[in-house]
Amino acid sequence: MSVASLTLLHAKYSLLETMRVPVSVIGTIVFPALALLFFVVPQSAVAQNEQYATEAVISMGVFAVMVGSLFSFGLGISENREKPWDPYLRTLPAPGIARVLAHIFSTGLMTIVALVPLVIIGRLLTEARATPLELLYGLLAIIVAALPFMLMGICIGYALSTKAAIAVIQIAFFTLAFAGGLFLPPVLFPDWLNAISQFLPSRQARDFVIWAVQGGEIEPLTWLGLLGWIALLLALALVLFRRDEGRRFR
Repeated sequence: MSVASLTLLHAKYSLLETMRVPVSVIGTIVFPALALLFFVVPQSAVAQNEQYATEAVISMGVFAVMVGSLFSFGLGISENREKPWDPYLRTLPAPGIARVLAHIFSTGLMTIVALVPLVIIGRLLTEARATPLELLYGLLAIIVAALPFMLMGICIGYALSTKAAIAVIQIAFFTLAFAGGLFLPPVLFPDWLNAISQFLPSRQARDFVIWAVQGGEIEPLTWLGLLGWIALLLALALVLFRRDEGRRFR
C-alpha cells in the first residue's frame, strides 16, 4: 500500500477510536463555542462592534485549535506510549510518517468541525462579518497557526507520562490563552504583559489569522515568531521521538 492509502486508513481508525468516546468529541466542539457564547456575546461593546466581534471569533477559533492540538497530540501520544499496542505498531513495515500524517489529518478534521459552531454563533449573535474568501484565508491561516501547538503536543506526549501530560497541558493552554490575548484583547494588557505576549505562539497565531481575515499590516515578529516556534518545536519533537525510540527498542 502507498503512504497515502496507509495515511487514510490510519486516519479512519483514529477517528473511529475518537468517536467511541463522545465526551471528548463534544468537549472539543462545545467548549470554545460556550466560551464565545458566555464571554463575548453578552458584552454589547464587543458583540455589536464588527471589528471587535470578528477578532473575538477568530481568537476563540485559535483557542479551539490550540486546545484540540495539545490534548490530541500531547495526551494521545503519552497514552499510546503506555500501551503495548504502540510498540507493536512500530514494528510493522508501514512507514511511521503515515501514522503521523493520519494523526494530523484526524486532529485537523476535528478542529475544523469545532470552528463551525463559532462561525454560526458569531454570524447570528454578533456583528462579526467575513466574506467567503476571507473565511477561506482564515482557514488556511489557522491551519498554519496550528502547527506550533501540534508540535508542542508531540513534545509533551513523548516527554511525559499521561498523568504529567494532563497537568502540563492544562497549565500550558490556560497560560497561552490568557497571555496570548485569546480571552482578553491585547489592547487591555499592561505594557509589560503586552511585551511578553508578542513572543508567545498563541498571540502570534491570533494576530496572523486576524491579518489573514481582516487584512492590514502584520508585524514581522508575528510571522517570524511562528516560523521560529515551528522550527524549534520540530527539532525538539524529533529529539524526543528518537530518545523515546532508543529507550524502548535498544
